[in-house]
Amino acid sequence: MSAAAAKPILYSYFRSSCSWRVRIALALKGISYDLVPVNLVKDGGQQFSAEFKALNPMQQVPALKIDGITLSQSLAIIHYLEDTRPNPRLLPQDPKKRAQVRMIADHIASGIQPLQHWSRFCSTLLDATVWGMKFKVDMGPYPTITRINKALLELEAFKVSHPSRQPDTPAELRA
Repeated sequence: MSAAAAKPILYSYFRSSCSWRVRIALALKGISYDLVPVNLVKDGGQQFSAEFKALNPMQQVPALKIDGITLSQSLAIIHYLEDTRPNPRLLPQDPKKRAQVRMIADHIASGIQPLQHWSRFCSTLLDATVWGMKFKVDMGPYPTITRINKALLELEAFKVSHPSRQPDTPAELRA
């Protein structure tokens, strides 16, 4: 089997919201993949191992080996999946709407997420059940986010991708 035809491999950590984004995209597109857990805490962080650094010099998850290349950064991975496997679509076809979706995603991934431990606003934009509960954020003032989150968690792609259902999720945190 050629590298381009090989089953994709996702290097992921169950609690990583960036990895979760990619797991959701893969599930929504129906792309089967092998998962390799990279524990960001164990042994001082497995992402710092020489083996993982050779795979991803940024030493971050997610990383996806697909089509003979290795990609990192969740949004770049998702855009690649959208470009190479356009159905079903994840982004709107209309360029203005697609730009708005990308703008929101970039705000979360690049502008807000790095501040998540210090910003209440960020925690409300991230998944209410993971980050909201983790940081004990009162989601009452954010009914739209709560409603959207509830609806998304009903979708099978979100259920199977959820941090509580990953192979590397500790037993006490499993769904």
